[in-house]
Amino acid sequence: MTSLPQRFLGDLETSAIGYGAMVLSPGMYGEIDDKRAISAVRAALDEGATLIDTSDGYGTDGHNERVIGQALKGRRDRAVVATKFGFRVPEAHRFPVSYSFGELAVNAEPKYVRGYAEQSLRNLGTEVIDLYYPHFPDPEVPLEDTVGAVADLIRDGLVRHLGLSNVTAEQLRRAHAVHPVAAVQTQWSMWQPVDPALHTAARDLGIGIVAWSPLGSGFLAGQVDALAENDFRRNISRFDEANLKANNDRYAPLRGIAADLGLLPGQLALAWLLHQDDHVVPIPGSRTPAHIAENLSAARVDLHPDTLARIDEALAGFTPEGTGSLLT
Repeated sequence: MTSLPQRFLGDLETSAIGYGAMVLSPGMYGEIDDKRAISAVRAALDEGATLIDTSDGYGTDGHNERVIGQALKGRRDRAVVATKFGFRVPEAHRFPVSYSFGELAVNAEPKYVRGYAEQSLRNLGTEVIDLYYPHFPDPEVPLEDTVGAVADLIRDGLVRHLGLSNVTAEQLRRAHAVHPVAAVQTQWSMWQPVDPALHTAARDLGIGIVAWSPLGSGFLAGQVDALAENDFRRNISRFDEANLKANNDRYAPLRGIAADLGLLPGQLALAWLLHQDDHVVPIPGSRTPAHIAENLSAARVDLHPDTLARIDEALAGFTPEGTGSLLT
């Protein structure tokens, strides 16, 4: 087991880079079996990742959480377990969004929140969730009411810290006024900038940022030329055949910078992100132990200001074709 540099999400200490477990559910990046998924989580822990991020909406009937629970047997004390709730549940409120799938189905009514948490605790095989997020704000439920339900769970010892996911700056400030928020999860990478207002609000309030899809669903980890038939990225316009070719060409200068530094493209993308804020924790996902180790080693990369300026110059010329908003 190795150790990584540490960061704080509010008062919650985690490794500087965590592990995003969405990739461990079948149908995301092709098929995968539970044995391989469990090995991936344990590889992340062995390489020093402590933040393990999942959701009750990943896979079918809490599959992803159950995999995490199996992987953490005998290792629970080495993990900061984060999970999300209210997405793809029965009796969901459906509404259109700009994401690739066009519609979200969520239910964050307070009367359901304790039940969600209790089921997640069973799935995860743990007595407490370290960081608990509503997966998406529910447009039919005041966010303050949902936050109040999580605050009750914190009071009762079932949850340690409140998180928010996929919210606006205004929603973040409203929620924090009800109960302190440790972290806000949002998409942030070289090809998807963070919302400046959200970033400012998080800094003002002392809230950490958990960056999902920090490798652009694998695009920033290297050149992507083709996708398997059952790869969910086929639903994302940036991976359309024509757009993908244009994006690969435009990203080439950044791959060149990585090569000059002796880094893999994904390591450069993660190291760059860590240099944007002292309280951002990316959560890349991978199924392969070697790739997991490569990703996590980016936490030890120190980029010189001149290098950061060179990266920013290259990024100024990298405007991706297609929509990059994804679900997490």
